[in-house]
Order: sequence, then structure tokens, then C-alpha cells
Amino acid sequence: MARPAPRYLEIQQHILAKIQRGEWPTDHRIPGEEQLALDFNVSRMTANKAIRELVQRGYLTRQPGAGTFVTERKAESSLMEVHNIAEEVRGRGHHYRARVQRAEAIDASEDIALQLGVKRGSKVFHTRIVHHENDEPIQLELRYVNPRHVPDYLDADFTLTTPHQVLIQTWPITDIEHVVEAVSADTRQAEELAISTSLPCLQLRRRTWSNDLLISYAVLIHPGDRYKLRSAWKD
Repeated sequence: MARPAPRYLEIQQHILAKIQRGEWPTDHRIPGEEQLALDFNVSRMTANKAIRELVQRGYLTRQPGAGTFVTERKAESSLMEVHNIAEEVRGRGHHYRARVQRAEAIDASEDIALQLGVKRGSKVFHTRIVHHENDEPIQLELRYVNPRHVPDYLDADFTLTTPHQVLIQTWPITDIEHVVEAVSADTRQAEELAISTSLPCLQLRRRTWSNDLLISYAVLIHPGDRYKLRSAWKD
């Protein structure tokens, strides 16, 4: 017989449902701990735990003397895992859309050849896609794929699916390599992301393997004021 979920999770689910349905928008002051404890017939400590965890996860913010408020969450991805960005956006209760800038076969430059483990000048598949959350650009994805491993890559409609979905259908990811740095967007990138060239960006370089095969190399650029990367480790 399954054990009932902890009561603090019930409070969290209630709060998240209110946020996702738009009943509690950004900057809305949520009920205090005493009121939540009364509403759910729990101790104030349990209500505090529910709120504290949602603050840590970025859904709420505390303002001393004023209360607890719904915060505008930055889009977030994990550094330890690779997720489908469309699912991440929809999981936050938001609308996802992709704008495909390029989908083509190109000759590998020296850098791309090195990163993808192919000869310089050999043909590789390239996609350039701007991912949107609620019609706001949150990620520019420049991806390079070895056509030997995914010959049908460019046949996909990337307005309906993502490169991640296409790749894992054939080659489940077993290993990843991430390199993160702060960068400034060039003029073209800034235009695609609808930002100023003076705004700092987070750039993530990612290589993915399936067993011993190096499948793809991607450069993911995020506006620094709209995105954060998270890393968690447990022993």
C-alpha cells in the first residue's frame, strides 16, 4: 500500500497550480505560513518547509517584513543532464516555439572538425535554431551532427521537434561534455535573441556520445538575464 505524500508537498502542489494557471502572477503575495498551516491543517513548520523549498527552486522570493511573493523565474537547465528544451518550457506551464534559421550540410571548419572528430572539410549537418519561451528567445542553438551516424537528421521538421528528440531516437546519450563561459553576443546573435550586444550571455558548449560514438557538438547561447544553469551532486 502506497504511503500518502508528505503534507508539505500538498502545499507546494497547491501553490504551483495557482502559479501555472496564472491565478498567482509574478509579484503576487501568497498567503503567509500561518494561513497555509491553518488552511491545510498542518504545523507552521510544515508550511515553512513547503515555502522554503519553493524559494530555493526559484518559484518564490521572500521580502522581510512584506511577505512571500511569486517571482519571475529564469529558464533553467541542468549541467548534469541533457533535457529536451521544449519539455522544459512546457513543464513550466509556458508556450514553446522554435524558429529555424538554418538546416543544411556544410563543410566542417577546423574547429568544428576537431570538436566533432571528423576531417576538416568533410560534410557535417548544421542547424541554427532560436528557441522561444512565451515568444521570448531564451536560447540560440548551433548544432553540428555527424551525418554518418544520423543520415536523416535534416529531414526532420524542427518547428515540430527538437534536435535532441531526433538524436536520442537513434542514439541514446551515454556521455556528455560541457564547457560553460560568459560571452558577449555578436551582432547577428544579439538580433536573433532580441538583446543588446552589451548584455552578457551564458554560452554552453556540449558534446554528446552514444557509447563510443561522438554524435553531435552544440553551442548553446542564452541571454544572461533570462537563463541560468544548475548543477547538483549527491553522494
